[in-house]
Amino acid sequence: MSDANDKKINLTLKIWRQKSAKEPGEFVTYEMSGVSTDASFLEMIDQLNEKLITKGDDPVVFDHDCREGICGSCGFMINGNAHGPQKSTTVCQLHMRAFESGAVLTLEPWRAKAFPIVKDLMVDRSAFDRIISAGGYISVDTGNAQDANCLPVPKPDADAAFESATCIGCGACVASCKNASAMLFTSAKVSHLALLPQGKVERAERVHRMVAQMDSEEFGACSTTGACSVACPKDVSLTNIAKMNRELLSSTLFKREAAESDGI
Repeated sequence: MSDANDKKINLTLKIWRQKSAKEPGEFVTYEMSGVSTDASFLEMIDQLNEKLITKGDDPVVFDHDCREGICGSCGFMINGNAHGPQKSTTVCQLHMRAFESGAVLTLEPWRAKAFPIVKDLMVDRSAFDRIISAGGYISVDTGNAQDANCLPVPKPDADAAFESATCIGCGACVASCKNASAMLFTSAKVSHLALLPQGKVERAERVHRMVAQMDSEEFGACSTTGACSVACPKDVSLTNIAKMNRELLSSTLFKREAAESDGI
């Protein structure tokens, strides 16, 4: 007796195919039949790729790693929604039960100048790595590791830092913003460390370096529409952007006062 919950659906996939960043791309239509509603979205694409390889065609290239909703590398657009229609869910954790039989699904990569297409649905997100390298770390020499009880952190600060640290750097915020802004990603990393005692020593320099690197990567300005937070699979809050702006303003004023006191 078959599982009544394991239904089969038919889909039409319109997938962006592009061989490299330097070559033009186009949407190619594929028909999928008998797709199990228990399959994940990436498993469905795996099935498509098996058919393409059998026919001697190039498989659809997409990025992925953990397939557990942790790394975020699987992200792409599904019918105009980053990671698909299900809130707080990465593509790898999206299951085919979220779609009706006969649905037409349009799959395309993140669209941003700072995220050049590698091939098909895969983009180069190393711009995020460079923002982190600019200041998203703690380099203070603290000697031997201290006991956790020696560095008490107020629970509200610990909770806020944890919520900011949940950002997985998938790029959904950039892809969803009409200006392709990286403000939510950058601010989450700035807020995370600024809230912890270990990160306070470098907080002034950190925010300047990371914001400067973000701008140099040619991400757009914040659109203030909040699309980034809505699309975020980890529900990173917009309050991080406000906090980063305050950090940047405070740092700028501090530097100005220090320069004036030194007679510069």
